[in-house]
Amino acid sequence: MNEHVKPYHKDGEGKKEEVEQMFDNIAHRYDFLNHLLSAGIDRLWRKKAIKHIGRYSPKCVMDMATGTGDFAFDAANMLELDKIVALDLSEEMLAIGRKKMKKNRHNIIEFVKGDSENLNYESNSFDAMTAGFGVRNFENLEKGLREMYRVLKPGAPLVILEVSQPNNKFLKAIFSVYFKGILPLVGRLFSKDHRAYTYLPESVEAFPKGEDFVKILKKMGYSNAKHQALTLGICAMYICEK
Repeated sequence: MNEHVKPYHKDGEGKKEEVEQMFDNIAHRYDFLNHLLSAGIDRLWRKKAIKHIGRYSPKCVMDMATGTGDFAFDAANMLELDKIVALDLSEEMLAIGRKKMKKNRHNIIEFVKGDSENLNYESNSFDAMTAGFGVRNFENLEKGLREMYRVLKPGAPLVILEVSQPNNKFLKAIFSVYFKGILPLVGRLFSKDHRAYTYLPESVEAFPKGEDFVKILKKMGYSNAKHQALTLGICAMYICEK
């Protein structure tokens, strides 16, 4: 089960605490490594997701598991919004996001430390929600998805991006070499956290993919749930509505 895949496998410590510690540890190198290891393709994925929620003309958006806020910044640049709540467990990641906000001069983004499973917001509060590469880090996936559903307004869209695996056998083999060999090596070299970039392929492998995740979204009450493979299948975009 995905909740049992943890960064450090410490006895007596939950996944949530370990994920928070991991991102606090790598926050200072996160943006650099993220853009290096994805070759910048991640921004194209985010833009596609933002274009989708833009069809709903949202004004108040939550970016779940925001990290240093790249999804939130792109949404602020692309859409006419009144407010973005950029929420994450890691205070160190949020601190970097706040510094970036001063440089970008965005005043509609509010960086908030919070837990996906216990959102401190009233039901039916948000016009749309995004989540980029963070849902697989939830300790209790279904509880987190239920909370996200609760705070969305009726009919509001949710778009989730997650790393996936190509279906083509040849591409899958290449991806596996990169993802399980090269990526952890480069991550350890620059981040100094020996588990962070080994945990990444482990968490991706354990996370339900494609129709399996769509079924979970439907089970949690979301409607019109479907998925789309991006960039030869190395990323999956899941879209649905409350």
